[in-house]
Amino acid sequence: MDAFPQQTEAYVERWFGILPPNDPGRRLMAELAGTIQAFEALRGTLVFEDEPSSFEAALQATKETGV
Repeated sequence: MDAFPQQTEAYVERWFGILPPNDPGRRLMAELAGTIQAFEALRGTLVFEDEPSSFEAALQATKETGV
């Protein structure tokens, strides 16, 4: 993903007509590349249907106890 910062700057310039304004913006963009890689590594491993979300579980618990 070495090309990510260059591609992102090009996309931002093309869509919004601006370049990252400063070094913190470029640093955050570089960190975003790592975040994207981490999510890509999880692809196919998360199955939300196996266990209800905490909100769904709370709804079911409330329904069952009548609270």
